[in-house]
Amino acid sequence: MAIEILLPKLGLTMEEGTVDEWLVEDGAVITVGTPLLRLATDKIDVDVEAEAEGILHRAVPDGSTLEPGSVLGWLLADGEAAPSGAAPALAAVQVEEEVTVITTKAAADDVEVASAGGRVFISPNARRVAAELGVDLGEVTGTGPGGRIVSEDVEEAAAREPRTPAGPGRVTSPLVRRDARAAGIDPSSIPTANGVVTRSDVRAAATTPQETAAAAVASSSVAVPATYEQESVSIVPMKGMRGTIAARMQQSLTEMAQLTHGFEVRMDAVVALRSEMKEQYAALGVPVPSLNDFVVRAAALALRQHPILNATIVDKEIHLLGRIHMGLAVAVPGGLMVPVIRDCDRLSLPELAATTRDLAERCRNGSIGLDELEGGTFAVTSLGTYGVDMFTPVVNPGNVGILGVGRLRDSGMWEGDAWVRTQVLTLSLTFDHRAVDGAPAAEYLQTVAELLARPLVLVS
Repeated sequence: MAIEILLPKLGLTMEEGTVDEWLVEDGAVITVGTPLLRLATDKIDVDVEAEAEGILHRAVPDGSTLEPGSVLGWLLADGEAAPSGAAPALAAVQVEEEVTVITTKAAADDVEVASAGGRVFISPNARRVAAELGVDLGEVTGTGPGGRIVSEDVEEAAAREPRTPAGPGRVTSPLVRRDARAAGIDPSSIPTANGVVTRSDVRAAATTPQETAAAAVASSSVAVPATYEQESVSIVPMKGMRGTIAARMQQSLTEMAQLTHGFEVRMDAVVALRSEMKEQYAALGVPVPSLNDFVVRAAALALRQHPILNATIVDKEIHLLGRIHMGLAVAVPGGLMVPVIRDCDRLSLPELAATTRDLAERCRNGSIGLDELEGGTFAVTSLGTYGVDMFTPVVNPGNVGILGVGRLRDSGMWEGDAWVRTQVLTLSLTFDHRAVDGAPAAEYLQTVAELLARPLVLVS
């Protein structure tokens, strides 16, 4: 009996998901736990694994965006046909087109002789990109599953700029040919001063009559060095997590009136307390809370006294929120995730430290749930481990504030007539000026600093 492969619902607010890429070929024998496809949502990308055994029959192509619960394919028994009304085989839905790569060689009479070079699979998107860039698919090595050619392989091949003649004494790259086609220009007809048709030559030909361009080249006494020409060496699509980050950050800066306060806080008391805790916690086998854990705890407690920063704007109203759910920015390969610590102000420091470690680890290994990335009311982000002193974090849409944490560094101050060495870090509070004015934002930072100066109150 055919077993359906369904698009999973990864969170309560998930409305759709995109099949970023199938990881196995149609007709492959699947076992339990085999990664079937890469699913992209507006927050995370995850691998969907098989929950049963069978022969894979894919029903939708790469790039399909569907609602949770939609059928993506089936796992069939040997000899079993796909259910009635099912999507046809891959060639019909164009998930992947099977193509025969033809290689040519010059014979003695200069006639091309074709010979089959074996079967290669190529995704429709890779075929489209190859057509746009003028890349010969026979020269592309696939890095996808089973040697499949994906769009990234084509883009890398284009970036290597194989040169082909574009006319007597002239040469063009695939990117030049693409630009010329888009402008409706024959690249071999474009005049050039140095024997190489560049993208700037194409742009000039597209905006200047060719006779004028030719005259300009002929009368020019200075040729533009080819090294000044810049062409893409690789392309990173803004999709999946990268696309979501781009859209949300642009939305944030477009819709909010953001301002950042930089505030230096002394960390001597925190550093001293952590030194004492190291021996005690080591004996118990418990990790010592990090400096960032102390800051997150202080930030959460300070929100109790400054609820205007634990708020959201709905239409033309500021809604103060009753519970403090702290977002914690975590860097992951290819982007950023912000898991949420529920009721952060109600956790003791050891509980908070255990929670932050668990969330960060699951973000990095891809096991975080979509629900755990939603509902934050304020956020903390740190670049201290990267040596950054102060920066301007961007407020997450739906919040009115975010706290940035810089690196711990040596400093000093006068106490009476004595110069005292201190350890400090800079907090960067970005806030939505529509909801919060400069003075209340500064008062919030003062409260955070006061709590860090008395770190014992943060432990329990």
